[in-house]
Amino acid sequence: MLSAALHDHWQQVTTSLTDHGERTGFDWPALWQSLSTEQQAQAQKVLSISDYVADALPREPQWFTAALAEDRLSQPLPRATISQWLDELSASAESDEDWHKAVRVLRRRAMVQIIWRDLLRLAPTLETTRALSDLADECVVRSLEFLSRSLFERHGRPIGKASGNEQQMLVLGMGKLGAYELNLSSDIDLIFTYPESGETSGPKVITNQEFFVKLGQKLIQALDKHTADGFVFRTDMRLRPYGQSGPLVMNFASVEEYYQDQGRDWERYAMVKARIMNGEQSAEAKELLSILRPFTYRVYVDYSAFASLRSMKAMINAEVRRRGLEMNVKLGAGGIREVEFIVQAFQLIRGGQDKSLQTRELVKVLGILQAEGYLPAAACDELKQAYLFLRDSEHALQALNDEQTQLLPEDDSQRARVALALGFSDWDSYLNELEQHRSKVRHHFAQIVASDDDNEETDELQQVWTDLWLGELDEQQAAAFLEQHPCANSTEVQQQLSNFRDSRTVLKMQQIGRERLDALMPLLLQQLWQQPEPVTTLERIVPLLEAVVRRTAYLVLLKENPQALTQLVKLCGASSWVAEYITQTPLLLDELLSPANLYRLPERKELAEELHLRLLRVDPEDLEQQMEQLRQFVRAHKLRAAACEVMDALPLMKISDYLTWLAEVTLQTVMELSWSQMVAKYGYPTNTAGEAVSQPEFAVIGYGKVGGLELSYSSDLDLVLLHNSASGRYTDGERSQDNGVFYTRMGQRMIHILTTQTRSGDLYEVDMRLRPSGNSGMIVASMKAFEEYQQKHAWTWEHQALVRARVLCGSQQAADEFQAIRNATLSQPRDLGSLREEVRAMRQKMVDNLGSKDTSGQQFHLKQDAGGIVDIEFLVQYGVLAWSHQYPELLDVTDNMRLLDAFDTAGLMDPQDCQTLQETYLSYRAETHRRALQKQKLLLDSDTLSKLGFNARRNDVTRLWKLWLETDTAS
Repeated sequence: MLSAALHDHWQQVTTSLTDHGERTGFDWPALWQSLSTEQQAQAQKVLSISDYVADALPREPQWFTAALAEDRLSQPLPRATISQWLDELSASAESDEDWHKAVRVLRRRAMVQIIWRDLLRLAPTLETTRALSDLADECVVRSLEFLSRSLFERHGRPIGKASGNEQQMLVLGMGKLGAYELNLSSDIDLIFTYPESGETSGPKVITNQEFFVKLGQKLIQALDKHTADGFVFRTDMRLRPYGQSGPLVMNFASVEEYYQDQGRDWERYAMVKARIMNGEQSAEAKELLSILRPFTYRVYVDYSAFASLRSMKAMINAEVRRRGLEMNVKLGAGGIREVEFIVQAFQLIRGGQDKSLQTRELVKVLGILQAEGYLPAAACDELKQAYLFLRDSEHALQALNDEQTQLLPEDDSQRARVALALGFSDWDSYLNELEQHRSKVRHHFAQIVASDDDNEETDELQQVWTDLWLGELDEQQAAAFLEQHPCANSTEVQQQLSNFRDSRTVLKMQQIGRERLDALMPLLLQQLWQQPEPVTTLERIVPLLEAVVRRTAYLVLLKENPQALTQLVKLCGASSWVAEYITQTPLLLDELLSPANLYRLPERKELAEELHLRLLRVDPEDLEQQMEQLRQFVRAHKLRAAACEVMDALPLMKISDYLTWLAEVTLQTVMELSWSQMVAKYGYPTNTAGEAVSQPEFAVIGYGKVGGLELSYSSDLDLVLLHNSASGRYTDGERSQDNGVFYTRMGQRMIHILTTQTRSGDLYEVDMRLRPSGNSGMIVASMKAFEEYQQKHAWTWEHQALVRARVLCGSQQAADEFQAIRNATLSQPRDLGSLREEVRAMRQKMVDNLGSKDTSGQQFHLKQDAGGIVDIEFLVQYGVLAWSHQYPELLDVTDNMRLLDAFDTAGLMDPQDCQTLQETYLSYRAETHRRALQKQKLLLDSDTLSKLGFNARRNDVTRLWKLWLETDTAS
């Protein structure tokens, strides 16, 4: 009998089946009456749980009517049956569209039968995962065979240059697919590769690389594209070498070089389950495995894998906190991922010596760990039972609507359906069983993978600090306490504590939250008491506490991680900007957990890898989550830069370089995401021969601070977007667009991703006013239009801006074309008198509009006033415009410091003057950074000028400005 909640749902399902069936010829009432009592009970259970199955039945009425009447859905689904179905469905297929329909209908039939057996508990967990993986294998392998035919007809067979043999694309199935462990709504992670380079045999000859890229694109479209019949599998290619920015297909030599030279620990982890889907017995397949196995499994016992897995788990834990995924059966504590980490830790550590551990399937590896004595039998049995229960839970959640979710529902009806699927009478009974399994997994994970100090007990708090926070010290006790623990301005500090403790925010906290706050505050006060400016520091920390009292996981984080609390107090004491930045985005508290990482800024390559890893954990179709991850990534690294700067850990130029790298890496990723989304919508742009172009013919040009490698924390990005695609050509998708329109929409998508306000704010502010024709110009200009504008229509100030312009990301060809246009524009011979006059006029306009407007000499705007930053920038720009036709080396760099060096080297500037300008420029910029971190304006009074020694520097700049730009002898 169904519960009351499920009975109502069942009535809705039967009504929907009847109504839908009337439109498609699916006579549900008659079919229901024809079923036996047992069949009716089975159908009622499945259809009450799975809306996906209920929706699928009327879509193919004859097939499913017969399948239900003959009880075929209860039967096992071997791969041979799947293959036979596909033979029948594709018998008359001639075009790609015919094939797309065939594999989508196949998927619907197979999924209904797999879900049917799973929900009725007719199929064990591993039979369900195997059937899903067989379906994926069949679709991939058969699609390759079919889609190759049209390419063979046009281009012939791909032939290896060295061997003369026909080449085949091998498809690596990664993750759960590789281990035959797919879940009901899995996407599939693939990597494409082929043995050797060469050319096709014709008639239209192309390289093997181009051939297999075309084939790979066709395969992805066959599996991933949404049509009226749905899709087959969401297809994720981000695990390939170099990730989204890498080529879609690589030959064996390139694959080997990548993994030998650049393979990361997480890629070893991913490669443990990798399987060649189209067969591992051929000589080519064995060669590929011989390349991958030494990378995955070290010949020695590799205990470093523990640290790598701990690091990956820490990243996942941070994401769980950020996204509130504690009730996620995969990622939450004690979930599927922890079981996988335990097993793969042993595989990575000992798999090089014990070949049996190179087995892909997790449950089989658990058996080996038990048999070989690596883990106690009881632990292996508990982990196996927990894993199977968690996977069954995952399948039940996904069976509801064929959605890729592992999050426990909050809706009562959905909870009742999940409990029914798993054989429980109610939700609480299921939760109790789930928690028992998760607690066992947590225990074993802590014993095996977690670090020694993960469960370190904190010292018992001194009662006096607690009493201080709670305001329970009498006058005598308070005096004695302050004598023992002196604190600057203690009266004001205690008043602030009292105000916070009695605030509505704290008084309205739930009991568990208040308990956590009361546990944290004594620790915080111990840190605060040691600060030179405790009043200011507490003023900055209280807004943060108010921001996180409803997300008490952060209170626990600070209590359980004293090093994070220490860094928080230090940074808030040092910078009001940092305090406000963390308050706006409390998830940044995760960055404080490791001081060693906080004060070590990664190289550009490491930044790119970290962002790639972050986005790998996000559904590639979930733009909202992609945008959130981008924002969290940028905010985390800006915080690290600010921490290094306020603690004097790194000099200014290192900080600016780092912030610029951060913007470049982010823009590269935003470009790739925008490209992928536009291709999915409109197809690939085509070249003059009508062939699809697989990489964006596009360049992002940075001007201003980002072009000059001088970004600060709140700098906007001055960007110009250019494309060099074939004119008059169109994309190859169903919603075909002119190439120019395609790239304009891609540019608009980039700006949307960068500037949209989400709960984590925007990514960067973007200024596009330097594009051809300014605000009235196209968002994305063609390279030809850009060149014509620069040569014929641009003003002198636009050529000044071009001095600092450089390519931030994009194709090499587009970058080369831009550089050629830039060099030709800047190196035009100019009349120096006219040039000086125009530069001075523009500079005066800026002073009039943006300067301090102070005539008394009591105030100085560090950037805009005469003798300030902009004078130095204009002076450098004038030099490049005046002399680059004689000294082309001036065109090689875009930052002011190296341009000044170039002036010195070319003999255009006195070495002492060069040094003076460089030292002044760095001093000015360091002060702008310092003031930004203290949220202070750039308007300096006379006392501050004297204290900083800027009067003399301002005079030096003014002197050199006059020498270069206000004398007729300047040349």
